[in-house]
Amino acid sequence: MRLFNRFTLHTPESVELEFTLAGIGNRAYALLIDYIILGLIIVVFLLGALIFNSVLLETIAKLLGSTNRLEIWLIAVQALIGFFIYVGYFVFYETVWSGQTPGKRYVKIRVIRDDGRPVRLPQSTLRALLRPFDDLFFIGVFFIVLNQREKRLGDLVGGTMVIQEEQPLTTAAFALKVSTSAQSLANKLLIEADISRLLPEDFAVIREYLQRREAMIPNARNEVSKQLASQVKQIIALDKLPMKLDADVFLEAVYQAYQQQADN
Repeated sequence: MRLFNRFTLHTPESVELEFTLAGIGNRAYALLIDYIILGLIIVVFLLGALIFNSVLLETIAKLLGSTNRLEIWLIAVQALIGFFIYVGYFVFYETVWSGQTPGKRYVKIRVIRDDGRPVRLPQSTLRALLRPFDDLFFIGVFFIVLNQREKRLGDLVGGTMVIQEEQPLTTAAFALKVSTSAQSLANKLLIEADISRLLPEDFAVIREYLQRREAMIPNARNEVSKQLASQVKQIIALDKLPMKLDADVFLEAVYQAYQQQADN
């Protein structure tokens, strides 16, 4: 049973690292946040540029009369500055925040190099410069869907990939809180379903989802929970389920039933 796109990286130091790719939904959510912030920055810049141009051109017009050539130069220079702001936003944050922009930090994903090391200025610059091409006609989405490591054009050229930020798993993290309705359903599942058919790796997928669900965007969480619940239902040979049963409650119940069976 596969839920998260994971891959293992072997470093030159013979260290094995396992990562979970960010997924197109989380990346799009992070990019939307970044574009909102970046849009506000550019709007402020444009307003400042308009005021500056108005005052400067009015002053020059009084002194020299003609301002046509100066106006063209001002527009060209300010367009270039706007492009630097666009590129610089991503380069600055990804370099200073170890592969995260404000959007990526909120969604809890980050950019790393293909060797698992933190992204640096050259990689961030290449990714930012190629971002307009990735955004044009959704070319980046096309590359992400077809690439095994979910790389857009900027990632392929820059030698980077986007992963979910791993959270340290403490003892408390494993002790997931199960709702009262899930606990009640767990007792029924032990009788009506064959929980023993769940393999340890199946249980690990359920646990990982339950641990990560709070960080997922609502639509993605809803789709993933339904997909996972359907797969689990087939594995444990469960024929009937209440029609209005929430997928999260069902997965919590399976999680609890598996643990209860393992303790007995």
